[in-house]
Amino acid sequence: MPVMSQLFRGLPRATVLSSNLLPCQHRRPQLGPSARRPISRRSPHVSHTPSRCYQTTSALYSYILTPPQVNSILKANEYSFKVPEFDGKNLSSVMGFDSNQLPANAPIEDRRSAATCLQTRGMLLGVFDGHAGCACAQALSERLFYYIAVSLLPHDTLCELEAAVEAGRALSPILQWQKHPNDYFSREAQTLYFNSLRTYWQELIDLNNPGDVPDTQEALMNAFKRLDNDISLEAQVGDPNAFLHYWILRVAFSGATACVAHIDGADLYIANAGDARAVLGVQEEDGSFTAHTLSNDHCAQNEDEVARIRGEHPPSERKTVIRQDRLLGLLMPFRAFGDVKFKWSIELQKRVLESGPDQLHENEHTKFIPPNYHTPPYLTAEPEITYHRLRPQDRFLVIGSDGLWETLHRQEVVRIVGEYLTGVHQQQPLTVGGYRVTVGQMQGLLEERKARVSSAFEDQNAATHLMRHAVGNNEFGTVDHERLSKMLSLPEELARMYRDDITIIISQFNPHVIGARRQEE
Repeated sequence: MPVMSQLFRGLPRATVLSSNLLPCQHRRPQLGPSARRPISRRSPHVSHTPSRCYQTTSALYSYILTPPQVNSILKANEYSFKVPEFDGKNLSSVMGFDSNQLPANAPIEDRRSAATCLQTRGMLLGVFDGHAGCACAQALSERLFYYIAVSLLPHDTLCELEAAVEAGRALSPILQWQKHPNDYFSREAQTLYFNSLRTYWQELIDLNNPGDVPDTQEALMNAFKRLDNDISLEAQVGDPNAFLHYWILRVAFSGATACVAHIDGADLYIANAGDARAVLGVQEEDGSFTAHTLSNDHCAQNEDEVARIRGEHPPSERKTVIRQDRLLGLLMPFRAFGDVKFKWSIELQKRVLESGPDQLHENEHTKFIPPNYHTPPYLTAEPEITYHRLRPQDRFLVIGSDGLWETLHRQEVVRIVGEYLTGVHQQQPLTVGGYRVTVGQMQGLLEERKARVSSAFEDQNAATHLMRHAVGNNEFGTVDHERLSKMLSLPEELARMYRDDITIIISQFNPHVIGARRQEE
């Protein structure tokens, strides 16, 4: 235990837990056969519009919140971090980041993480979007960065780490976390997590040679795949502690997508598995901002993903492996951690469940076998990795769960964030999207635009500002307080029908440091 506490030092004790961020092992997940977007959770009595066009009619049981009440909800989970300066100079290519979360599920199924690798000085930022409960996303938020950090350590450092554990000496922490007080850490599973991580670095010691310099892309790939493998193996082996046994099975049978950024100097890597997204904000010479997407969504709209999955299974399954834009007709993301129901054989699933705790048998999702399940695995956590060499005009990076991108186009996201960070608003011609408007309505829209510019800095957090637009934008692209209020006051049973959990991390880059690094190299 002393060794673990040293390695995992710096983890905050989450003594304050908001109602929407309760540790999910204390709540039963809302699980069902349709894990990602369960149609059964949509009421047949409520008409449903596309996700980018919210319906805010009197059919919704909501009420008008005051602006302070709206701000209280939007800012409850916001977090900001500024990279410290040394001798008055910021030597990092990252100036800092803002993050925020807005629940739709109860409890929220998204998670976020941010940390600095103390051995390499690279910064890690990650968004994890859970489904069939929050257990898997919770585990990723605690564990994935450790696997990445260990994968990036040189051989000699790994040997020193192992020698210290063997001798019972103090360990130097390998990550410095930046956490909101509400971001929960599972203390109960710490021993299990440490033992699995130690086994991983022991294997890295055996596989690598002294003097080897880890490749960042390979390290990210190995970390993703190894953690998913450990989640699966831990569930198969079980644990003598009944609570912990139940927890690791919940992690394995739920699932989560992951989008992680590793930033070191001018080198930016994005590792993505699923449908979260990373978008770069690039400032043009005229001061405007354009979006440069650094990840691909792994879903039915990605033709390469569809071809990959169909190519991995027999021709006889061509019509069944993807149905209604879902994997086996059930799962929307085509890459994810956990979700062993799409990876294990039927025999293995039955064996693990039969030996599992009684609480698991009460869960319909765990007993359900996907239809046309013939040649598993159907799902992988292998990430797609993108490398980008940062330039001075690359001003910020937005990582968001799909709840953000379902409501705002990436170009609109970059424009909103760019104008917020610079304070310069590019006034485009006012468009009404084909709607018929009167002169009085047009005057009202112009007054709203003026008010929006004057109040642009009411948010001290860029992620909160973007979230305000994501939830409150009307058809004219302006924040409508009445719409925002209604969306935030929806009861739990209705909120998920109109939007998803939203998690945002916005990292701001230092163009002077990036420019100097490029000149040096």
